[in-house]
Amino acid sequence: MKSLFFCIFFSLITMTGSAQEPVNKCASELSIYEQNMKSLSVSLAGIGVITAWGVLKWDYFSQAPHAGSEGWFANTTEEGGADKLGHLYTSYAVSRGLSSLYENWCFTKDNAALYGSLSSFAIMGYMEFGDSFSEYGFSYEDMISNFLGCTAGYLLHKNPDLASKFDLRWEYGFEPDDADFSTDYENSKYLLALKFNGFETINKTFLKHFELHMGYYVRGFSDDEVKKERNIYFGIGLNLTDLFRRYSWKKTATLLNYIQIPGTYLQYKHGFSVTGF
Repeated sequence: MKSLFFCIFFSLITMTGSAQEPVNKCASELSIYEQNMKSLSVSLAGIGVITAWGVLKWDYFSQAPHAGSEGWFANTTEEGGADKLGHLYTSYAVSRGLSSLYENWCFTKDNAALYGSLSSFAIMGYMEFGDSFSEYGFSYEDMISNFLGCTAGYLLHKNPDLASKFDLRWEYGFEPDDADFSTDYENSKYLLALKFNGFETINKTFLKHFELHMGYYVRGFSDDEVKKERNIYFGIGLNLTDLFRRYSWKKTATLLNYIQIPGTYLQYKHGFSVTGF
Protein backbone atom coordinates (compact mmCIF):
# COMPACT_ATOMS: atom_id res chain seq x y z
CA MET A 1 0.00 0.00 0.00
CA LYS A 2 1.09 3.56 -0.67
CA SER A 3 0.91 4.53 2.98
CA LEU A 4 3.57 2.02 3.95
CA PHE A 5 5.91 3.45 1.33
CA PHE A 6 5.26 6.93 2.75
CA CYS A 7 6.12 5.83 6.26
CA ILE A 8 9.28 3.93 5.34
CA PHE A 9 10.67 6.48 2.88
CA PHE A 10 9.88 9.58 4.87
CA SER A 11 10.83 8.02 8.20
CA LEU A 12 14.33 7.78 6.73
CA ILE A 13 14.22 11.54 6.16
CA THR A 14 12.95 12.06 9.68
CA MET A 15 15.65 9.88 11.22
CA THR A 16 18.41 11.71 9.34
CA GLY A 17 16.85 15.11 10.03
CA SER A 18 14.84 15.20 13.24
CA ALA A 19 16.96 12.59 15.00
CA GLN A 20 19.90 14.94 14.64
CA GLU A 21 19.17 17.86 16.89
CA PRO A 22 20.38 21.16 15.43
CA VAL A 23 23.85 22.15 16.50
CA ASN A 24 24.92 25.79 16.72
CA LYS A 25 27.92 25.45 14.40
CA CYS A 26 27.14 28.25 11.94
CA ALA A 27 29.44 31.24 11.68
CA SER A 28 26.69 33.05 9.78
CA GLU A 29 23.26 32.23 8.44
CA LEU A 30 22.70 31.48 4.78
CA SER A 31 21.41 34.15 2.45
CA ILE A 32 17.78 33.97 1.33
CA TYR A 33 18.95 32.90 -2.13
CA GLU A 34 21.02 30.05 -0.67
CA GLN A 35 18.12 28.93 1.51
CA ASN A 36 15.78 28.99 -1.48
CA MET A 37 18.14 26.93 -3.61
CA LYS A 38 18.81 24.31 -0.93
CA SER A 39 15.14 23.85 -0.09
CA LEU A 40 14.26 23.72 -3.80
CA SER A 41 16.88 21.02 -4.36
CA VAL A 42 15.49 18.90 -1.54
CA SER A 43 11.92 19.34 -2.77
CA LEU A 44 12.86 18.41 -6.34
CA ALA A 45 14.78 15.37 -5.13
CA GLY A 46 11.71 14.17 -3.22
CA ILE A 47 9.49 14.81 -6.22
CA GLY A 48 11.91 12.91 -8.45
CA VAL A 49 11.84 9.85 -6.21
CA ILE A 50 8.04 9.93 -6.06
CA THR A 51 7.78 10.27 -9.84
CA ALA A 52 10.03 7.27 -10.47
CA TRP A 53 8.31 5.10 -7.87
CA GLY A 54 4.87 6.27 -8.93
CA VAL A 55 5.44 5.34 -12.56
CA LEU A 56 6.87 1.94 -11.61
CA LYS A 57 4.50 0.95 -8.80
CA TRP A 58 1.42 3.18 -8.75
CA ASP A 59 0.66 3.53 -12.49
CA TYR A 60 1.18 7.27 -12.48
CA PHE A 61 0.20 9.00 -15.74
CA SER A 62 -1.68 5.92 -16.96
CA GLN A 63 -5.09 7.63 -16.83
CA ALA A 64 -6.68 10.99 -17.44
CA PRO A 65 -6.58 13.16 -14.29
CA HIS A 66 -9.56 12.79 -11.98
CA ALA A 67 -10.45 13.95 -8.47
CA GLY A 68 -13.09 13.34 -5.87
CA SER A 69 -14.06 13.14 -2.22
CA GLU A 70 -13.13 9.99 -0.29
CA GLY A 71 -14.83 10.95 2.96
CA TRP A 72 -13.24 11.19 6.37
CA PHE A 73 -13.84 8.72 9.22
CA ALA A 74 -17.11 7.06 8.26
CA ASN A 75 -17.50 3.30 8.46
CA THR A 76 -18.23 3.30 4.73
CA THR A 77 -14.84 4.74 3.74
CA GLU A 78 -12.06 2.52 2.45
CA GLU A 79 -9.81 2.82 5.51
CA GLY A 80 -12.06 4.35 8.18
CA GLY A 81 -10.02 7.55 8.19
CA ALA A 82 -6.72 5.94 9.16
CA ASP A 83 -5.31 6.88 5.76
CA LYS A 84 -6.14 10.54 6.42
CA LEU A 85 -4.27 10.47 9.73
CA GLY A 86 -1.46 8.70 7.87
CA HIS A 87 -1.22 11.66 5.49
CA LEU A 88 -1.34 14.12 8.39
CA TYR A 89 1.34 12.28 10.35
CA THR A 90 3.64 11.78 7.35
CA SER A 91 3.40 15.44 6.33
CA TYR A 92 4.13 16.40 9.93
CA ALA A 93 7.12 14.07 10.25
CA VAL A 94 8.62 15.19 6.94
CA SER A 95 8.13 18.82 7.91
CA ARG A 96 9.89 18.33 11.25
CA GLY A 97 12.67 16.25 9.71
CA LEU A 98 13.40 18.71 6.91
CA SER A 99 13.16 21.68 9.29
CA SER A 100 15.86 20.14 11.48
CA LEU A 101 17.93 19.36 8.39
CA TYR A 102 17.65 22.95 7.17
CA GLU A 103 18.54 24.31 10.59
CA ASN A 104 21.68 22.17 10.53
CA TRP A 105 22.41 23.75 7.16
CA CYS A 106 22.45 27.18 8.86
CA PHE A 107 18.92 28.35 8.15
CA THR A 108 17.50 30.47 10.96
CA LYS A 109 15.10 28.54 13.17
CA ASP A 110 12.07 30.42 11.89
CA ASN A 111 13.11 29.99 8.26
CA ALA A 112 13.93 26.32 8.83
CA ALA A 113 10.42 25.79 10.18
CA LEU A 114 8.88 27.63 7.22
CA TYR A 115 10.96 26.01 4.48
CA GLY A 116 10.62 22.57 6.06
CA SER A 117 6.84 22.78 6.09
CA LEU A 118 6.73 24.18 2.54
CA SER A 119 9.01 21.42 1.23
CA SER A 120 6.87 18.81 2.94
CA PHE A 121 3.70 20.27 1.45
CA ALA A 122 5.29 20.41 -2.01
CA ILE A 123 6.40 16.76 -1.83
CA MET A 124 3.15 15.43 -0.42
CA GLY A 125 1.11 17.67 -2.71
CA TYR A 126 2.96 16.36 -5.74
CA MET A 127 2.22 12.82 -4.60
CA GLU A 128 -1.47 13.66 -4.59
CA PHE A 129 -1.08 15.28 -8.01
CA GLY A 130 0.43 12.03 -9.28
CA ASP A 131 -2.47 10.11 -7.78
CA SER A 132 -4.84 12.09 -9.99
CA PHE A 133 -3.31 10.34 -13.01
CA SER A 134 -3.76 6.86 -11.53
CA GLU A 135 -6.54 4.64 -10.23
CA TYR A 136 -6.33 6.38 -6.84
CA GLY A 137 -7.41 9.82 -8.01
CA PHE A 138 -6.81 13.18 -6.36
CA SER A 139 -8.36 13.30 -2.89
CA TYR A 140 -9.45 16.60 -1.35
CA GLU A 141 -9.33 15.06 2.13
CA ASP A 142 -5.75 13.88 1.60
CA MET A 143 -4.64 17.40 0.66
CA ILE A 144 -6.37 18.91 3.68
CA SER A 145 -4.66 16.32 5.88
CA ASN A 146 -1.31 17.15 4.27
CA PHE A 147 -1.86 20.84 5.00
CA LEU A 148 -2.77 20.20 8.63
CA GLY A 149 0.29 18.00 9.14
CA CYS A 150 2.65 20.56 7.61
CA THR A 151 1.08 23.32 9.71
CA ALA A 152 1.56 21.27 12.89
CA GLY A 153 5.17 20.63 11.89
CA TYR A 154 5.76 24.34 11.36
CA LEU A 155 4.23 25.35 14.69
CA LEU A 156 6.07 22.76 16.78
CA HIS A 157 9.46 23.36 15.18
CA LYS A 158 9.12 27.12 15.57
CA ASN A 159 7.96 26.83 19.20
CA PRO A 160 10.26 24.51 21.20
CA ASP A 161 8.21 25.09 24.36
CA LEU A 162 5.15 23.72 22.59
CA ALA A 163 7.17 20.81 21.19
CA SER A 164 8.37 19.92 24.69
CA LYS A 165 4.75 19.32 25.68
CA PHE A 166 3.20 17.70 22.59
CA ASP A 167 4.16 14.94 20.15
CA LEU A 168 2.39 13.48 17.13
CA ARG A 169 3.34 9.80 16.86
CA TRP A 170 2.79 6.68 14.79
CA GLU A 171 2.70 3.23 16.33
CA TYR A 172 3.17 0.09 14.25
CA GLY A 173 2.73 -3.24 15.98
CA PHE A 174 2.50 -6.66 14.37
CA GLU A 175 -0.41 -8.91 15.21
CA PRO A 176 0.95 -12.45 15.75
CA ASP A 177 -1.58 -13.95 13.31
CA ASP A 178 -1.64 -11.09 10.86
CA ALA A 179 1.91 -9.81 10.39
CA ASP A 180 1.32 -8.63 6.83
CA PHE A 181 2.80 -5.38 5.55
CA SER A 182 0.03 -5.13 2.95
CA THR A 183 -2.47 -4.46 5.74
CA ASP A 184 -0.47 -1.81 7.53
CA TYR A 185 -3.49 0.17 8.76
CA GLU A 186 -4.58 -2.95 10.61
CA ASN A 187 -1.46 -2.56 12.75
CA SER A 188 -1.16 1.23 12.93
CA LYS A 189 -2.19 3.75 15.54
CA TYR A 190 -1.88 7.53 15.35
CA LEU A 191 -1.75 9.53 18.55
CA LEU A 192 -1.19 12.86 20.25
CA ALA A 193 0.97 12.66 23.38
CA LEU A 194 0.94 15.22 26.19
CA LYS A 195 4.30 15.03 28.01
CA PHE A 196 4.27 16.05 31.66
CA ASN A 197 7.99 16.83 31.72
CA GLY A 198 7.35 19.76 29.39
CA PHE A 199 5.59 21.64 32.19
CA GLU A 200 7.85 23.50 34.61
CA THR A 201 5.56 22.89 37.59
CA ILE A 202 5.59 19.11 37.00
CA ASN A 203 9.15 18.64 35.73
CA LYS A 204 10.56 18.31 39.25
CA THR A 205 8.04 15.68 40.36
CA PHE A 206 7.64 11.95 39.77
CA LEU A 207 4.94 12.68 37.19
CA LYS A 208 7.61 13.79 34.72
CA HIS A 209 8.09 10.10 33.84
CA PHE A 210 4.57 9.85 32.38
CA GLU A 211 2.47 11.20 29.54
CA LEU A 212 -1.15 11.17 28.37
CA HIS A 213 -2.22 9.78 25.00
CA MET A 214 -5.21 10.35 22.73
CA GLY A 215 -5.22 8.25 19.59
CA TYR A 216 -7.19 6.61 16.81
CA TYR A 217 -6.98 3.29 15.00
CA VAL A 218 -9.08 1.01 12.82
CA ARG A 219 -9.36 -2.74 12.43
CA GLY A 220 -11.07 -4.90 9.83
CA PHE A 221 -11.04 -2.41 6.94
CA SER A 222 -8.27 -3.97 4.87
CA ASP A 223 -9.53 -7.55 4.92
CA ASP A 224 -13.14 -7.01 3.78
CA GLU A 225 -14.36 -8.19 7.15
CA VAL A 226 -18.01 -7.76 8.08
CA LYS A 227 -17.08 -6.30 11.46
CA LYS A 228 -15.14 -3.08 11.14
CA GLU A 229 -13.74 -1.22 14.13
CA ARG A 230 -12.98 2.47 14.51
CA ASN A 231 -11.53 3.25 17.90
CA ILE A 232 -10.62 6.40 19.79
CA TYR A 233 -8.48 5.65 22.82
CA PHE A 234 -7.07 7.48 25.81
CA GLY A 235 -4.03 6.25 27.65
CA ILE A 236 -1.26 6.91 30.13
CA GLY A 237 2.25 5.87 29.21
CA LEU A 238 5.91 6.06 30.07
CA ASN A 239 7.74 9.12 28.79
CA LEU A 240 10.51 7.30 26.96
CA THR A 241 11.81 10.47 25.32
CA ASP A 242 12.63 11.90 28.74
CA LEU A 243 14.11 8.61 29.93
CA PHE A 244 16.50 8.20 27.00
CA ARG A 245 17.47 11.86 26.99
CA ARG A 246 18.42 11.75 30.68
CA TYR A 247 20.77 8.87 29.89
CA SER A 248 22.32 10.77 26.95
CA TRP A 249 20.63 8.72 24.20
CA LYS A 250 19.62 11.96 22.50
CA LYS A 251 19.09 10.65 18.97
CA THR A 252 16.94 7.78 20.23
CA ALA A 253 15.01 10.18 22.45
CA THR A 254 14.36 12.52 19.55
CA LEU A 255 13.21 9.67 17.29
CA LEU A 256 10.75 8.59 19.98
CA ASN A 257 9.05 11.96 19.61
CA TYR A 258 7.68 10.49 16.38
CA ILE A 259 7.45 6.74 17.01
CA GLN A 260 5.35 5.13 19.75
CA ILE A 261 6.67 1.83 21.14
CA PRO A 262 3.86 -0.75 21.59
CA GLY A 263 3.23 -2.01 25.10
CA THR A 264 4.53 1.06 26.92
CA TYR A 265 1.14 2.47 27.94
CA LEU A 266 -2.27 1.55 29.31
CA GLN A 267 -5.30 2.47 27.23
CA TYR A 268 -9.05 2.81 27.41
CA LYS A 269 -10.73 2.61 24.00
CA HIS A 270 -14.14 3.65 22.74
CA GLY A 271 -15.37 2.02 19.54
CA PHE A 272 -17.69 3.51 16.93
CA SER A 273 -20.05 1.09 15.25
CA VAL A 274 -22.40 3.59 13.61
CA THR A 275 -21.98 4.42 9.92
CA GLY A 276 -21.35 8.14 10.22
CA PHE A 277 -18.56 9.88 12.13
